[in-house]
Amino acid sequence: MASERAVLCGYYGMGNMGDEALLAALLEMLPTSVTPVVLSGNPQFTRDRYGVEAIPRKATFEILTALRSAQSFIWGGGSLMQDSSSALNPFYYGGLMGLAQQLGRRTIALAQGIGPLSRPWTQSLTRRCLAGCDVVTVRDRNSAACLNDWGIPFTLAPDPVWALESRSPQGLWDLPAPRVAVIVRPHPQFTPARLERLITAIAAFQTATQASIFLVPFQPSQDLDLARTIYARLPENRYLWQSDDPRALKGLFRGVEMAISMRLHGLIAAAAEGCRCWGLSYDPKVTQFLREFDLPGWELEDLPEESTEISQAWIEYYANGEPLSKTRIQATIDRANLHRELLCQGLG
Repeated sequence: MASERAVLCGYYGMGNMGDEALLAALLEMLPTSVTPVVLSGNPQFTRDRYGVEAIPRKATFEILTALRSAQSFIWGGGSLMQDSSSALNPFYYGGLMGLAQQLGRRTIALAQGIGPLSRPWTQSLTRRCLAGCDVVTVRDRNSAACLNDWGIPFTLAPDPVWALESRSPQGLWDLPAPRVAVIVRPHPQFTPARLERLITAIAAFQTATQASIFLVPFQPSQDLDLARTIYARLPENRYLWQSDDPRALKGLFRGVEMAISMRLHGLIAAAAEGCRCWGLSYDPKVTQFLREFDLPGWELEDLPEESTEISQAWIEYYANGEPLSKTRIQATIDRANLHRELLCQGLG
């Protein structure tokens, strides 16, 4: 029987499957004695998908009521405290953390990716919030270096999505193999010219490998138009693959030979399921991931000028590259479960 309540805060219910995977992983890690209350952009979806209590993420009165009835408040993973996409992000997440701390709740910052923080006030707010937490864990070395400079105790462990239980998606095995997943998202550096080069390279790669191309929009509201554009330019054996179940989306990569991904959690899910990975980096977090696991890729701004150079690199890697070893995958999963241990200790 549940003995306490915890408010879970992240970019949940917003249609981004990377953040949904973080929520699913957090819910797996919570002790059974804790009842979660999730702040969500789509509470009905969150209730239906995960079977948990959910309230609107910007409903001030309901959030205050939830915090007053809870014993703990948890930032549940991801790059919440960053001001590159919006200066309002630190204000929102930091404001909730500060309120929880003022109310005397146990506060936990789990699997955080700190930054980028380009403004002095967002740096100060982030430092103050994290200094007041009972437990802090981070998912990358840059965040660890930041907290070390600030003198804030922390634990470094891989992203919790490594440890998320996956499930085989329905219908995948009925579709032609071999399969290659492509995960792209809009970004100012992903210019029309670079998109054109990428489409031409994907088509040439497909011709050479005879692979089915799976276009996977991780956040359909942003990614679907791009996926449709690429889909329309490939002649056959191409599929738009969508799922609102993060475990099934991770399980997709069990049946995929190679993943070409801009999105961090596309790379994590693919690597964790033993799939070859090629990164297209638009953000330091993607670059860090590629370096840590010695995976190939390009910065978007350094994408080769010739589509043939892109396709040939992919063909070579498809033919001769290796996924992460089972030993390394398991070791990474084991280390990702440090978040679970620290979470349970923090919740008492």
